[in-house]
Amino acid sequence: MNLSEYLNFLSYAKTLEELWDAHCRQMAQYGFDRLLYGYTQYRTETSLGDPEDFVILTNHCQDYLDGFLRRGLYFNAPMLKWALQNEGAASWRMINEAMSSGTMTEEERQVYEFNRAKGASVGFTISFTSVSMRSKGAISMAHYGDKTQDQIDAIWDKHGEDILLMNNMAHLKILTLPYNAPNRALTKRQREALQWVGDGKTTQDIALLMGLTSATVEKHLRLAREALSVETTAQAVLKASLQNQMFVMEA
Repeated sequence: MNLSEYLNFLSYAKTLEELWDAHCRQMAQYGFDRLLYGYTQYRTETSLGDPEDFVILTNHCQDYLDGFLRRGLYFNAPMLKWALQNEGAASWRMINEAMSSGTMTEEERQVYEFNRAKGASVGFTISFTSVSMRSKGAISMAHYGDKTQDQIDAIWDKHGEDILLMNNMAHLKILTLPYNAPNRALTKRQREALQWVGDGKTTQDIALLMGLTSATVEKHLRLAREALSVETTAQAVLKASLQNQMFVMEA
């Protein structure tokens, strides 16, 4: 797809699966064949929040994800540190320059060696504009072929504005689509009960509207709180809203 066709596709995409599959294929046309998108709305000064709450989209193999994400290597990744402090796009050339100059920490060096061993040493990172101090999104785009960083930089010099625009628009679209974090998806009944709470209804009102007993409504709300790992129903409504799980149109 050209730029116009891709942006038109994005405007009508209805699911993350549909969007992500097309985005991976689109970026592969420019040489970026392995992508890792991450977004959090629970960032603090010392943490990115609970990893279970991250929006993670990727086409990396499971072996890479086990090391980079589950072992926590991402937290010391040089390009992630750059992304947290900057917005826009940056070549991975800066990683090699930091390595050559000896300015990397030992933790950063471990990430560098891991990525190099997995073949993820050439690419670009895009850091998206944050809408609040607690949110941050970025995408890592790796080239797994035989091109050098110089060649990838040359591709960026020619097509970088279009690539950046496509990724920015994809990011904004992702923020509007429902995302169910692993092990935290709500059932239809749990979501419906939270939706009525969000509309200001009492437990007794919800029981009447859903044709259930008050005890059963309380059960659905308790399970929703557990699924979302929060303490109060108000927090559950807020988190479900942030994940676009509220008022979802059923297929």
